Parts: sequence; C-alpha cells; structure tokens
Amino acid sequence: MRNFGRGGVRTAALSLMAVAALVGGALATTPAAAAIPAPAPAPAPAPVKKGPTSVAYVEVNSNSMLNVGKYTLANGGGNVFDVAVIFAANINYDTSKKSAYLYFNDQVRHVLDNAQTQIRPLQAKGIKVMLSVLGNHQGAGFANFPSKSAATAFAKQLSDAVTTYGLDGIDFDDEYAEYGNNGTGRPNSSSFVYLVSALRADMPGKLISLYNIGPAASRLSYGGVTIASKFNYAWNPYYGTWGVPNIALPKSALSPAAIDFAATSASTAADLARRTVSGGYGVYLTYNLDGADRHTYMSGFTQQLYGTNAVYTP
Repeated sequence: MRNFGRGGVRTAALSLMAVAALVGGALATTPAAAAIPAPAPAPAPAPVKKGPTSVAYVEVNSNSMLNVGKYTLANGGGNVFDVAVIFAANINYDTSKKSAYLYFNDQVRHVLDNAQTQIRPLQAKGIKVMLSVLGNHQGAGFANFPSKSAATAFAKQLSDAVTTYGLDGIDFDDEYAEYGNNGTGRPNSSSFVYLVSALRADMPGKLISLYNIGPAASRLSYGGVTIASKFNYAWNPYYGTWGVPNIALPKSALSPAAIDFAATSASTAADLARRTVSGGYGVYLTYNLDGADRHTYMSGFTQQLYGTNAVYTP
C-alpha cells in the first residue's frame, strides 16, 4: 500500500472489501442549468503538439484550476497539459432514502458555480476539463448499486453535471467508499457496467476516464457486456511508479506513468516520461499541481514527451 496525500484523504489503494449492495435510486443534487452561465463558444484550436496527452489533477480544496493553463511548450507554444481534472466530487449516501447521490464540497462547488472564470479560460486554451468522482466513507460506491435503474439514475446525475457546468467528462476513482458503512454491502459484478454504459449513452461525445483502482476497476464485464472500450483513458494510480493499467484499451489511451508534483523526484518524473514515449503509450498522468512555478521540474518530463522545455506564464 502507498500513501498519496490527495486532499488529506488518499492514503492507500482500496483492497477488495466484503461489502453489499446499495438500496434505492439516486438523488438529483445539481442545480438547474439556467443558474450557470452558458458555455463559451468553441475555442480556437490550440497550437499543435506532437506527443502523449498530459493530464493534471488539481486539488481544488487548496489550489486553483487556472494553474493548469499557465504552462506552455517553448517550442511551438502548445499547452503542456491537455486535460485538467477537478479533484474531487463525491458519491455520497443518503441514509434516510437509502440512495446514492452526487455531492460537491464548498471548494468544488465554487469552481463549478464560477465556471465562467474557473473552467472556461482553460477550455478557451483547448484544455479539456473533467470532474473526478470519489467515494466519501459513507458506503456508497460505483460497485454496489442494487439495480440497473439505480446505477442509471446516478449516471444521469453525472451527465447532468457535465451538461450544467459545461464540462468535458467524468473521471471515476473508486476509493474511500468504505463499502459496508451505513448498512451498504458488497460490490457486485453488474453495478459499474450498468453505470458506465448508461453514462456513455448519456454523453457519447464526452470523456470518461478510469483511475485504475478499487473494486469497480476489476469489474468491467457483466452479462456479456464489457465496458473497457467505453473509457477514453485509464491510468496507473500509484504516484512515482510505472504500472500498465489492466484494461483492454490501446496504448494510446493508457498512462502507466503517474507522478505527484509534491512527492515524485524530478529525475523519476523524467524517467517515467521517457518510458512513456519509448513504450509507445499515449498518456502521462500528473497530480497535485499547485500555484508554484513548476516549469523547471516540468521541463524534465516535457523534454522527454515533446522534445522541448516548459514555459510558465503567471
């Protein structure tokens, strides 16, 4: 097991735990779309860069999403990062209604409610913005819906959030559910298949990614349906390491490399980038981008990924 320090709650990969299914459907908690400014017009194409897709998770409890847009490549001016992930919304559990619902803490809600200033500037640069969804110690998780309808209802909450806030997709991170709390129970084989299938049907043109951890990540097939191809990306969850996600996606959609700006050495980050390119993989995952000027550190891996240094513009 490894410590991660994600928002003070990511302490270790979940093991498969003895748990049972949630009871009931999902609750709608996102506000009406009219409350949020309409998405900005389609951005002008970003300067083209050749190389893997770079992803940046941002802990919005303590850092600004706008930091993702402050880094470009010295040669050509393209964005260092192609995808920014808001970390994180939660799957919570309503004990009175016995159902799962999508929850935003104050910091996540601030980002979403202020999409015009917190999200649109990134999208205007050509950076996709996704919302990560994480367990919250309440027993609700992606792997223990009691029925197809319950999973589909939660998928609708996710797709509604994407539509309401003008996001580019959803990231699944099956940690900290603590299956079994509040009378919930064991993961089942059908839940995640139903959930991802419904979400893909709801938003066929958007991104879906898998943080390759937890019970859901090992339950990708049910009833003759396999959902691997419904994901755009999957990545290694162990920062500072190399590990190819065990999912049937092409190399172009996988990130075996994972680095934490606060905990992974620059030399390791550069070496993992080198291995990404030499191995023919198409994604490079980073976590914990803060407001400091990180361009020197980044240049170590952008040289490997793109053949040029990173530039920081405050």
